Amino acid sequence: MVRLYSQRGLVAVLILFGCVFGTTHVQAHAYKVLVFSKTAGFRHDSIPNGIAAIQTLGASNDFSVDATEDSAAFTDTNLAQYQAVIFLCTTGDILDSGQQAAFERYMAAGGGFVGIHSASDTEYSWPWYGGLVGAYFSSHPAGTPQATIKVADQIHPSTTPLPKRWVRTDEWYNFQINPRGTVHVLATLDETTYSGGTMGFDHPIAWCHDYSGGRAWYTAGGHTQASYTEPLFLAHLLGGIEFAAGEQAADSGATIDSNYQKVILDSAPADPMELAVASDGRVFYAERGGKLKIYKPQTSSIVVAGQLSVFTQLEDG
Repeated sequence: MVRLYSQRGLVAVLILFGCVFGTTHVQAHAYKVLVFSKTAGFRHDSIPNGIAAIQTLGASNDFSVDATEDSAAFTDTNLAQYQAVIFLCTTGDILDSGQQAAFERYMAAGGGFVGIHSASDTEYSWPWYGGLVGAYFSSHPAGTPQATIKVADQIHPSTTPLPKRWVRTDEWYNFQINPRGTVHVLATLDETTYSGGTMGFDHPIAWCHDYSGGRAWYTAGGHTQASYTEPLFLAHLLGGIEFAAGEQAADSGATIDSNYQKVILDSAPADPMELAVASDGRVFYAERGGKLKIYKPQTSSIVVAGQLSVFTQLEDG
């Protein structure tokens, strides 16, 4: 007699045989990252929280996490298994010359680096690392004040989940240099929202760049234990890890004029004075003579929407 089995029945039979023979299949994670949290200076009490948070992110986003404070992990063979190495609140001189050379070769082979908070307070005598992290720590105001972060890049995976003005509490770093021009600035601090900033109106606080053959991402956040339970900070951190690991593509060109795409909307404007961009991409702008124009990106055309009555005589600036 011929027996016909439905698809559901066949699945049940396969599961039954799997149980009988004791076979189990654990799906491998897509990639691995290494969390390195060695300190030779100040030690943050948030390090265990950071490790646990990254492990949780890994479990939810298909990557596995190894954590160590052993510098001996920095060998060619060991580093080769990781798509990103995360310096979590490291401080001071933590790698010898051989370990430094291995990490340089790792990055040159296309590796990824994530720097969190005091990763910028690390390896001051290693110029290559200074270029990797982007800028060294200089100082910070007392305590952990609330401040506003201005998100500059809302496309990068580490900043897409964030509001344009992100209000949070942390320890806010000042840096020895402004890294703009060599890195892609993702977010800046609004120094008018707290006391103790020393960098002025342009105070980068998170950035990324291509470096020495690999990818690097840095955030100055992460001082407090509470940082690693904040949904927005965790989303920020996850996007940085995925970028550094090469899992999420993003613009990492330096924030300089030559890396912007310039599109001429109006080749012969008459003294444009005000401009606004609508959500559908249309550009509204007013000219000194009173014309209100609209640039339509769908047709690359310009229309005059109206003419304001303006007085232009006896004008002095």
